[in-house]
Amino acid sequence: MGFGSMRLTVRNDRERAVAVLRRAVELGVDHIDTAAFYFSPGGILDGEAGETRYAAELIRDGLRPYPEGLLIATKVGPDRLPDGSWGEAVTAGRLRHQVEDNLCRLGVEALDLVNLRIVRPVGPEEVAERFGALADMRAEGLIRHLGLSNVRWEHVEAARRIAPVVCVQNAFATDLRRHFDLLRKCGEEGIAFVPFFAIAGTAREDGPDSSKTPTEYDGENGPEWRIAAARGVTGHQVRLAWTLQQGAHVLAIPGTGDVAHLEENIAAGALRLTADEMAAIDQRR
Repeated sequence: MGFGSMRLTVRNDRERAVAVLRRAVELGVDHIDTAAFYFSPGGILDGEAGETRYAAELIRDGLRPYPEGLLIATKVGPDRLPDGSWGEAVTAGRLRHQVEDNLCRLGVEALDLVNLRIVRPVGPEEVAERFGALADMRAEGLIRHLGLSNVRWEHVEAARRIAPVVCVQNAFATDLRRHFDLLRKCGEEGIAFVPFFAIAGTAREDGPDSSKTPTEYDGENGPEWRIAAARGVTGHQVRLAWTLQQGAHVLAIPGTGDVAHLEENIAAGALRLTADEMAAIDQRR
């Protein structure tokens, strides 16, 4: 069970964010996920004037010197444009800028893992070109391992012809299974599969302004929540447990800015669903 750092920047509360990070490591988390584009907008946050908060800087401030064995994965790709809008880093220069920004904010000489995040639909050739730029930086010693995010298998194949791909990070949840075949293929090829939206599922797919929750999509009688009630756990814990039981190569990176919620998520790593419970969730539509 890993930890996703995106939500750490939501509140203008550095102490709370640092406390969550330190508690995660205390609980045995050895995989923290972040990105060059995980930061708050600055300005007014929670009714108070706030500075821009970068997740990578919070990780650095809270955990450096980094514990032995802790892997920090980051992502590059989505890019803030000069006019403030969002675009995509597609040139070697912009990708290098994001890598160097990550190095600086994390306070490291080399990044453990960099995932190339694809935003807009593209073909294998475009992915290969961008991945090649990261492979060059890997050869320079700036990056140790490379992965991909929000991709199809044909993208993975194109990238692997350039450099090893150690993980794929795509959306996947009990109610969000369009990448199921990709998950299985990664397992066959010895590539880690790291799902995001494992808790939010289709609720998050509706967009950042959606007020829906997974419970609303399932209804009160959704299989995850029926299992949770019988087990004395939460529906979110059941969703995480189901995700992890898709294979030994499947990791999870749920994120939160709250210590209690973090502890709940981590506890889901010890929850083992029975074959009947897995089947009940597998049959949901």
